[in-house]
Amino acid sequence: MAKALAKKQIRVNGVAPGPVWTPLIPSTMSKEKMKEFGKNTAFERPAQPAELAPIYVFLASRNATYVTADVKAEIFGATGGRTPF
Repeated sequence: MAKALAKKQIRVNGVAPGPVWTPLIPSTMSKEKMKEFGKNTAFERPAQPAELAPIYVFLASRNATYVTADVKAEIFGATGGRTPF
């Protein structure tokens, strides 16, 4: 898709965030789960939305005019060093 859209100056990128604290989190899990939410990251806490916003702003900006996917995809991982356990 990136190759096909490049001629139209359309870039193809994605962001794969790890745990992010949002107002909906308390309504989606138990208090016990909330205490552990984000503990499996290097920072031992979930991200705040403002910490991820710069990635999206960068990708939408003129500074990222040469950032696009290769044959598969260009995905920016913003996981806080999340570990599988």
